[in-house]
Amino acid sequence: MNLSPLEHGGRLRAAAKTWGTPLDQWLDLSTGINPHGWPVPAIPEEVWRRLPEPDDGLEPLIRQWVGAPDGAACMALAGSQAAIMHLPRLRKPCRVGVPSPGYQEHGHNWAAAGHRVIEIGNDQLEEDDESWLDELDELDVLVWINPNNPTGQVVDPDRLLSWHQRLQRRGGWLIVDEAFVDATPELSVGHATDKPGLIVMRSLGKFFGLAGLRAGAAVGDPDIVRRLSAVIGPWSISGPARFIMGQALADTQWQAATMERLHSESQRLADCLSRHGFEGAAGTALFRYVRHGRAADIAGELARRGILVREFEKPAALRFGLPGSEPEWTRLDQALYLSHLY
Repeated sequence: MNLSPLEHGGRLRAAAKTWGTPLDQWLDLSTGINPHGWPVPAIPEEVWRRLPEPDDGLEPLIRQWVGAPDGAACMALAGSQAAIMHLPRLRKPCRVGVPSPGYQEHGHNWAAAGHRVIEIGNDQLEEDDESWLDELDELDVLVWINPNNPTGQVVDPDRLLSWHQRLQRRGGWLIVDEAFVDATPELSVGHATDKPGLIVMRSLGKFFGLAGLRAGAAVGDPDIVRRLSAVIGPWSISGPARFIMGQALADTQWQAATMERLHSESQRLADCLSRHGFEGAAGTALFRYVRHGRAADIAGELARRGILVREFEKPAALRFGLPGSEPEWTRLDQALYLSHLY
């Protein structure tokens, strides 16, 4: 596996340099981040002056957010990326399954820590037969993304927990990345995070639109969370980030309204893409994913018009995030029409 740094969406400065379009003239649809993020209030001065305090009431809010039982452990982190990077250090080299396609940081970090990474394709999930969990060299760890990024594929929580049972019989782990689950909480396995060998990762970056805050959490098996805390060390997240995270998680009214809005806008995006020939677009409440043989050409044509989308090569596909205003919706619609891409 290639261990060089990976590329992600949102690289506007690089796009501006490549295409010669000024930074402030881009429409960035490449990241899947909520364009109507939670409204951040002023941060009290004392939050900046004091070290982060673990007894500030954030843990109960994380537990409520995830739906975690009392027996689960909770740890605030600098985004779920912190858990993605450090969890591989908690096991000796072993066999780790990751979805393909999927968020590449998972496989990248397990491989970098000396583990054997086994990619699990979408076709292996089409049947109810779960024997592949044993056939793939008896996996020690399975990392799953639910909903998947970038495909939007979902797996029923009961099915995920059946996988966990199979893994746990031999001391294995199931790690579930729920970065895009907030708008579909019924897909979460948070309610089962008191089970041994189960870890759920959450992030404020997507649904809450706070990617720059670098705030998230790991919830699950107390032994794993304790060891993760020991590896990361004290102050795993800054005081200002803890403050904002607590305020955002407590704002359940905003969360409910945002959930409804995102589902409506996601359907609007699917309809827009369908009008321009992108049939069968899958995705989540925050993005739409479509396979297309000319994905690279389409991404280039849109970039020439100052619209940045995420392009994937294997398989050839595009991911479109949500526009944030009526002018942006019109701009996308016109660009798709004028580019004659359908």
